[in-house]
Amino acid sequence: MSQTLGLIGSGMMGSSIARLAVAAGLEVVLSNSRAPETLAGLVAELGGRARAATPAEAARAADVVVAAIPLKARDRLPADALAGKTVLDTSNYYPERDGHLAELDAGELTSSALVQRHLAGSRVVKAFNNITPHQLLTLARPTGAPDRSALPIAGDDAQAKAEATRLLDVLGHDAVDLGTLAESWRSEPNTPVYIRPYLGELPAMGVADFLRWTLRNPGIAVPAAQVGELVEAAVRRSAGEARLPSAG
Repeated sequence: MSQTLGLIGSGMMGSSIARLAVAAGLEVVLSNSRAPETLAGLVAELGGRARAATPAEAARAADVVVAAIPLKARDRLPADALAGKTVLDTSNYYPERDGHLAELDAGELTSSALVQRHLAGSRVVKAFNNITPHQLLTLARPTGAPDRSALPIAGDDAQAKAEATRLLDVLGHDAVDLGTLAESWRSEPNTPVYIRPYLGELPAMGVADFLRWTLRNPGIAVPAAQVGELVEAAVRRSAGEARLPSAG
């Protein structure tokens, strides 16, 4: 897979995706909401296949773009630069962080459908949203490995979902297509496939302690068949009930 991967957002999830991409031989263009020079340390760690840029520059340089930003920052995605691109949206709706959004609380839209509305000229695919950043790294396996995990994806464009599937494969994970963006609630918070299967039983803790705890947890492989079963078992609840990842 000879591609350039653009990252808009280089926090925990963006950094994990970048590490897997560089290890797989992809060129990576990183960006964040501040300035390219603030990513100098991460770029140095990743090596010669990585460079930093502005979000618009990363979008234009990339074959595929991952938007690893909070949902509340969606309007800052450079829509013009992303026109015609496949954009993998990792965001989830957490009202305590993003503020309550009536269309999501009412179930009229999913969070990725909201991103797609902003990126009207792009092909949005929901991906990477149901796993913690460290487990994305630790559970990556070569194609065909018996203990390979899978991640759900959703989108309205078949070609874009095929691109997302190829990227996940290169990064070490299988993909399970759960349908359109309207169905992407099946992998969001409050659903069976969200986070817990990849971690096992969670001790009670707050968000910061939870994230630190995930760094000590090697993760649990969740194969494609199990992901498919978990997605099918999902029952839609109010998105307004979602809480940031923790067991508290």
